[in-house]
Amino acid sequence: MTFSSTRRWVLAAAALAIGGIATAAAEAADAVSIRLKWVPQAQFAGVYVAKAKGFYSAAGLDAKINPGGPNINVETLVAAGADTFGVASGTEGTLYAREKGLPLVCIGMSQQMTPFAFVTYDNSGVKSVKDFKGKKVAVWFTGPQYTLYSMLAHEGVSQKDVEIIAEPFSMQPFIDKQYDVATVTLYNELNTLKEQGINNIRLFLPDDSGVTTQQDSLVTSEKMIHEKPQEVQAFLDATLKGWKYAFQHKAEAVDIVMAAGSGLNRKHQELMLDEIEKLMTAKLGGSQGLGAIDMKSIADVQATLLKFKALKTPVDLNAAFDASFWKKVPDADKKL
Repeated sequence: MTFSSTRRWVLAAAALAIGGIATAAAEAADAVSIRLKWVPQAQFAGVYVAKAKGFYSAAGLDAKINPGGPNINVETLVAAGADTFGVASGTEGTLYAREKGLPLVCIGMSQQMTPFAFVTYDNSGVKSVKDFKGKKVAVWFTGPQYTLYSMLAHEGVSQKDVEIIAEPFSMQPFIDKQYDVATVTLYNELNTLKEQGINNIRLFLPDDSGVTTQQDSLVTSEKMIHEKPQEVQAFLDATLKGWKYAFQHKAEAVDIVMAAGSGLNRKHQELMLDEIEKLMTAKLGGSQGLGAIDMKSIADVQATLLKFKALKTPVDLNAAFDASFWKKVPDADKKL
């Protein structure tokens, strides 16, 4: 065998070996699903970036991202094992899920401040949350309803005294004044109203009613934590790394989101990502790192819900919120 043929044989053998390793790695990757609480948009940029940049695959996960919608309950799907992980409603959603006996566990909190707000027209006669009494209040039943319940409870207003209805995922009915109060997010619907020149409105922030809740919780099931803790850690590591990359490369992150969705307006997604960054880097998100779980805030929310009987029985917070995985995420992947 000549030197040339020997060299070709060695190179071919090496290529086969590398291909075998790659195939084995692909086969070894654990198939997991990530359920979002809504359709593709910059609200979930970190997840889409983690998928597109190969952070999940590098962590040994073959991740499939499943979009959400108005009739999809992330907490139920993840607790039942239909989805491995999820981006769910937030503090109240986890508390209510646990109260119902669902084996759901929050392992990280995306948004460190309440992103929801309630809006009315200046001439509606609604000047405070107490004025919600006797009014028609529209809310999405995908998590924000819990924030509304907390606000009403904190202000001493019974849910029975408010006509609470399901809000469609369009601001047109509010624009047409079909109800008195509507729910908005600071990063999406509020911008939509402003873009349409609607400024004769009054905004009610949960924080002004003493309700500060973390939202967009990263959740999994007790079964996953007990049986596959390494996958749970890999998911959280890669997801937070995806968020950090998204904030440091915003144009690319928006490109990735635009490719994942359809009919998206780029400028709107850019504004959304900017607002999401503010929510995720506020409070503990800035001092301790992306995804931090604020147990004091969670305990305060539960105390308020119990006090006003919006939550019937206390939840074991240490079982519902597990910060052990977040603590193991490298600082390089969660601190900006």
